Amino acid sequence: MVVTAYCVKCKKKGQKMKDPAINKTARGGFMAKGQCPDCGTKMCAMMSKDNAEKAMASGEAKKGF
Repeated sequence: MVVTAYCVKCKKKGQKMKDPAINKTARGGFMAKGQCPDCGTKMCAMMSKDNAEKAMASGEAKKGF
């Protein structure tokens, strides 16, 4: 599973995050935070619990909480 997000600066959809970390939100959801590989801008994407656990189990993203 690849952690992807929209880059606001590049205006590109589906950018693969560089060094993604999964965090929990205040309401109990999951969010991936990382950097854009092209411009280095911070990116974030909301994720389901299942996708967040899959990304952490596969080693694609690290646990940030």
